[in-house]
Amino acid sequence: MIRKLLLSTLLLSGLLHAESSIGLDINSNDVELLGAYNFNSTIGYTGGTSYLIDATYLHNETDDLFTLGLSGENSLESAPGLIFGFGFKAAFSEDFMAFPLLGKIKYILPFDSDIPTTLLLASFAYAPSVLTFSDGDSYSEFRTEADMEVISNIHVFAGYRYIDTNYESYDYTLSDNWYGGLKLSF
Repeated sequence: MIRKLLLSTLLLSGLLHAESSIGLDINSNDVELLGAYNFNSTIGYTGGTSYLIDATYLHNETDDLFTLGLSGENSLESAPGLIFGFGFKAAFSEDFMAFPLLGKIKYILPFDSDIPTTLLLASFAYAPSVLTFSDGDSYSEFRTEADMEVISNIHVFAGYRYIDTNYESYDYTLSDNWYGGLKLSF
């Protein structure tokens, strides 16, 4: 447990030295550390697509889950504020490993300048048995979230997370909870 927490802390502190965000969300059953890094500044890419590396560490009473993902995001010119993202991630727990494909959608609400930037987010990740290893049989994850930048570079958010990890001999829902959190952007 301590080894996993130190690994996550090291990973998230490394993300602080670049254009990134870190966050924490909690509920009565689990806690999640999250970090994201916009890879475009490192590679010098200035096109329309943003390439992101993100990591999460979810801890609850029964299991821990660590994910690391890579995705590309781009907005639609015909729909201002609408952003689509696609990619993949790696999900690891003590006896489970999966490489799900990832899709996400963000919508920046068109409020005037008197209301802070607010966005809605939904994401879905799925790994069938061919992309699931160790004792796992399949992996699915669904998230929906509302995020508001209350102070410059400080966001509060609330959302719902459903993570289902199917093993070869049984099915296990790792998380099926609402949560709230705080995120800092750099």
